This record gives sequence, C-alpha cells and structure tokens, in this order.
Amino acid sequence: MWVTVSTCGPPDHNQCFMGRSQRLLDNRRMPLTRFTLRQIEAFMSVAEAHSFTVAASRLGLTAQAVSQLIAELEAILGFRLFDRTTRKVALSSAGRDFLGSASTLLRHVHAADIAADDVRNRATGVVRVGAPLVLASTALPLAMRDYQKLKPKVVVRVRDTPVDHLVDRVADGDVDLAIGPDRYTGDLVKATPLFDSAWVLWCAPDHPLAQHRRAVRWAELAGVAIVSAGRDHEHNVAQMHRDVPAGTRVTPVDVVDNISTALGIAAQGLAVTLAPAYVGVLAKPFGLLMRRVVEPESVRKVCLYAPASRALSPAAQGFAEFLGDRIRRWSVDR
Repeated sequence: MWVTVSTCGPPDHNQCFMGRSQRLLDNRRMPLTRFTLRQIEAFMSVAEAHSFTVAASRLGLTAQAVSQLIAELEAILGFRLFDRTTRKVALSSAGRDFLGSASTLLRHVHAADIAADDVRNRATGVVRVGAPLVLASTALPLAMRDYQKLKPKVVVRVRDTPVDHLVDRVADGDVDLAIGPDRYTGDLVKATPLFDSAWVLWCAPDHPLAQHRRAVRWAELAGVAIVSAGRDHEHNVAQMHRDVPAGTRVTPVDVVDNISTALGIAAQGLAVTLAPAYVGVLAKPFGLLMRRVVEPESVRKVCLYAPASRALSPAAQGFAEFLGDRIRRWSVDR
C-alpha cells in the first residue's frame, strides 16, 4: 500500500521529516518491502563516496543503475536524498536525517546474515541433552568441553534424566537428544547404538566375592546381598533373567534411586551392586573392585536418542554427530 505524505514548509522540515518517518514505521498496513536492500546499499555507498561513479564501482554496477536505484528510493520515501550539482553529490537535509536509520538497517541485516550463516553451519544455538547420572557427570561434560572449542556459540544444556524417562523426554520435546542405556523407543524416537557395556559386579575389597580374581558366575550370587540403583533395575533384572539359567537368577534386596548411593553401600561391604562397566568412573573412587559376571555374560548397549519424526535444529544435529563419536572414544579410553 502506498502512503500519501503531505509537504512541509522549510521552517519545520526536520520535525515534519521525523513525523513522516514515524508514520512510515507505524503504518501496520504498509508492506515492509517497499524499498529494497539494494536501494539502501546504493544510498549508503553514494553517501560515503559523494559520487555515483565511485559508488557504482564499489557495488559492481553502472553509474546509471545506481542513479536509477536512488531515484526509485526517493520516489518511495517521498523526499530527495541528494543535492546534485555538476561538481559534487551531497546529502540533502532529509538525506542526512535518513542516513542513521539506513545505516542501522544495514547493520541489522548484516548481523542477521551472519546469524543465518552460524545457524546453517551449526555454529550457534542451544542444545538440550538428557542423560542419567553417570553419563551426565562424566562423558557428557567432556564432550561439551571439546565441542565448545569447535563451536563456542553453541550452548549445550544438561538435563539430569532417569534412564526410564530418557525416551519420553525426547518424544515430548523436553530435550533435543539423550544418551543412556538401551530402552524401547516406539515410533517417535530413534536410537543409535554407541557402545556395549557388560554387566559387572562391584564390591568392596574385603567382600568374599573380591577373592575371585576376574569373574564371578551367576550361580555364585545366590544368597548374596545385592543393592540395585534406580527404577530401571526392573528392566535390568528382566534382561539378565533372559540370559541366565532359572536356578541362578538374582533378586536385589534393596533398590535405591541413585547409582552413587548403591556404590556407597557396596563400599561399606553391606552389599554388592550390579551395573554396567562404564560406571567404573564413579565406582573406582569408592575403592570398589570390578568383577565380570559370566556363564553367561550379559551386555547392555548405550544409545544416543533423537526424535524420529521431528527435525533437529542445525546446532542439535551438529552436536549429535559430534557426541556419538566422542562417546564412543570415551568408552574405549576409560
């Protein structure tokens, strides 16, 4: 929609110009694309060079094309931008008033262009990652530190998430990604296996099972006090029961919420605990010893969870690719 602007007399020129400019900005019915960025760039270039010829050279255009862009912009704005003589080109009074707004506009456009490049190149954004206690306090912070060096504008937020809630948090959009032991995902979430971790026994050095040099058979756990960590233990135990003979199945005598609590109880010799081998980063500072549990050996996968039907942001996609490789290396380096 075109707006008709009344003419103001010279004494009130600046005041009238500001009023016209404000009306142009406030008129909600007016399309925001009445003038083009090319026209604004031409105006700024001529204002800086005081010459259509020099401005044209900078813009890679002909002087005639630049003159046409300025004429179009003046027609849209409703006032003359330059006073032209045969010897020089100078900003008009209205042009000087308009210069600051035009300069600000270009700065914001350039900033938006840079921001778009950052998003496109996965260089900026916020990524929310859910993880259970062990991974959230060990592997994930290491990956965040390394990724920050590569993409300092990407902010990764850790969300402490119980294992049995990982898939739901991703499906509901509460987190962008999640890492943790394998769980059923359904159709809304996809799981990418990262590494395998054997189920092992953790016990105090003076516990009778510590006398086994390397491995403990499931049959030897009969009657042993076992503390399990997290509500996820039901899944763990069910999985182990699929792998072991009926006469050697074990049942925890206590269930606590956090793995650190189970490790602390085991450190005092009150019980042993069964957990994936990767929890060793927390278990070893407790002074606990690890023993493989065999005949048969039970293995659990650690996976990266992402939405199956919802597209990740460029920042989240970039971090997901980095995280998968970094977690795999972490599992080998432990």
